[in-house]
Amino acid sequence: MSQILEILGSKYPIIQGPIGELNDPKMVAAVSEAGGFGMLALGFVQNLDKVKQLIAGVKELTDKPFGANLMIAMNPHNEAILEILAEAGIKTVTTSAGAPKKIYPKIKELGLKGLHVILAAPLALKAVEAGADGVVVSGAESGGLRTTGPESSNMILIPLVCDLVDIPVAAAGGVADRRGFRAALALGAQGVQIGTAFLATEESPAPQEWKQAIIDCTDAGTVLLPRLGIAMRTLINDEMRQMMASGLDLSKEYKAGDASKTWGGGQISALIKKIRPVKEIIEEMVS
Repeated sequence: MSQILEILGSKYPIIQGPIGELNDPKMVAAVSEAGGFGMLALGFVQNLDKVKQLIAGVKELTDKPFGANLMIAMNPHNEAILEILAEAGIKTVTTSAGAPKKIYPKIKELGLKGLHVILAAPLALKAVEAGADGVVVSGAESGGLRTTGPESSNMILIPLVCDLVDIPVAAAGGVADRRGFRAALALGAQGVQIGTAFLATEESPAPQEWKQAIIDCTDAGTVLLPRLGIAMRTLINDEMRQMMASGLDLSKEYKAGDASKTWGGGQISALIKKIRPVKEIIEEMVS
């Protein structure tokens, strides 16, 4: 058994990306039941009763392991949430969006395991220093929140991180089928984290328009939009395409995160051609 499977406790080293729109007990349970590691997205959930309800909802549907993601700088109730998770028997969490040294003392105090999400190789060393048990390496091709500076793709970033640290690495970004899964392992990762591909599933609670936008995405069909000092990788829609053709600067004309106009998605969207069950995706990935 690999180190990352020991940390997760799941059948396969496939982690559900902690996307707010997938923060649904049925979705989390579907991933865990299929052998992956379902993940609650608690980054912006500050109501502690809501946290308890979400955990209870997943437990009603599966007895398989699942975890939760905490956004370090976004939620002042992280330590209380960690206590709830530990009391509920959750053994592993992921952390993101902040300095790991702020939260890992509490994670270790509670006897939990933690994987920290990083977007650049040097941050892996900080995760090790903070006590993280592993890292999730999110390359430039990933969907969702990114930095506004230069970034490396996972083809470069995963080997860089694997050469720097001895803790297990999971790859996030550019994976939707067994080709991407095997490529991640070949680069040194022990597992993967899946976001966009799980958005476009039958169990996904994401709006149908979002799922269809992923299915319709073609090569070079995503763009990074600045947003309050960070960036968000989104799917290019018809309005954006017209603006780009006319020479307009999307960073000035468009606001990332406007759900009525933009849908988040990774570059892997171009390879996703149909909406499938979660179990089918996972089984194909590990076949």
